[in-house]
Amino acid sequence: MRVIGLMSGTSHDAIDAVGVEIGMRDDAMHIRIAGLLSRPYPDRLRSELVAALPPGSVDMAAVCRLDTAIGQEFAAAAAAASSEFFGGAADLVASHGQTVYHWVRGGRARGTLQLGQPAWIAEATGLPVVSDFRARDIAAGGQGAPLVALFDMLWLAGRPVRSAALNIGGIANVTVTGDSPAAFDTGPGNALIDAAVAIVTDGGEHFDRAGARAERGAVDDKLLKQLLAEPYYSEPPPKSTGKELFNRDYLARVLRDRPLAPDDIVATVTALTAHTIADALEPFALTEIIASGGGTRNPALVAMLRDRLGAARLRTSDELGLPSAAKEATAFAVLGFLTAHGHAGSYAACTGAAHASVLGSLTPGAAGFDFPAASFTPPRRLTVTG
Repeated sequence: MRVIGLMSGTSHDAIDAVGVEIGMRDDAMHIRIAGLLSRPYPDRLRSELVAALPPGSVDMAAVCRLDTAIGQEFAAAAAAASSEFFGGAADLVASHGQTVYHWVRGGRARGTLQLGQPAWIAEATGLPVVSDFRARDIAAGGQGAPLVALFDMLWLAGRPVRSAALNIGGIANVTVTGDSPAAFDTGPGNALIDAAVAIVTDGGEHFDRAGARAERGAVDDKLLKQLLAEPYYSEPPPKSTGKELFNRDYLARVLRDRPLAPDDIVATVTALTAHTIADALEPFALTEIIASGGGTRNPALVAMLRDRLGAARLRTSDELGLPSAAKEATAFAVLGFLTAHGHAGSYAACTGAAHASVLGSLTPGAAGFDFPAASFTPPRRLTVTG
């Protein structure tokens, strides 16, 4: 099956579209990545999206506009990917959508909202669409995040050492393999780094390009200690979070009346991400951590993280044949494939759900939604080829 996976993460800067050919042999899923493209959001749409995110307030008219406009952008990305990678002959689109709110209260996920109306994707491509993946896991008592846990467990199955997959997006999340697997959000990935840059530049810049500011700055130990006191970090997994907590206003409150140099602020917040990831992984006694996501392109963050991880080897998913920029979109392509064949896409032991669930909602394409019943047993491993 030829699947287009669509993803825009908590950095909400672009839509990633990956073309994936997926097949089954015995108990193994084999995937080939046909290509990846990334389409930045138009400036006006991104500005409206950012203004609507927590702690901003928004009316339902804005939600409707965003759902429509984001859906249209996802549709354009899907159509371009299907044409470029499969000559217009893809079979399915799996769309994560754009997370705008992840409702967590008392350590429990109560709901989640991803925008990007899938009808626009189906109309533009003629293909059936699987979307809204997270809600079913939450309805079953899970966190709804990180949903890449099943993909990670299949992908890393059979590794000779205890491994963890780490994704550093706006929020950082990990999947730990082994006899007692775990998956959870560790806390901010790039979210507070981006917020720090926006604060110190008064909105002139939105991220720390190549980690240059963090490399120039010095970590302020008092500020780092105050940031590390956030209660979320001490909560046990499964757990999930988002920009509902770790946003610009959160950081601005901490920085109030702190006369620090701009680059020292960025360096300290970068150290926070490294510390919280390493601290969260330390109890698992890992041999290797395989990283992906935008944070891997920040040399200052990578260096701080490598220093904190001690003996555990830090690698990128590229070294295992899975392009870092394509990993999350590929994971949702796989989850869409499983849904289309009636198989569960969640890993209940990691999300905390009462049971594994077939994920998502289905939007029919031009020919409806007519896939055969599952003719294979649930996969136990996954291999990636270029």
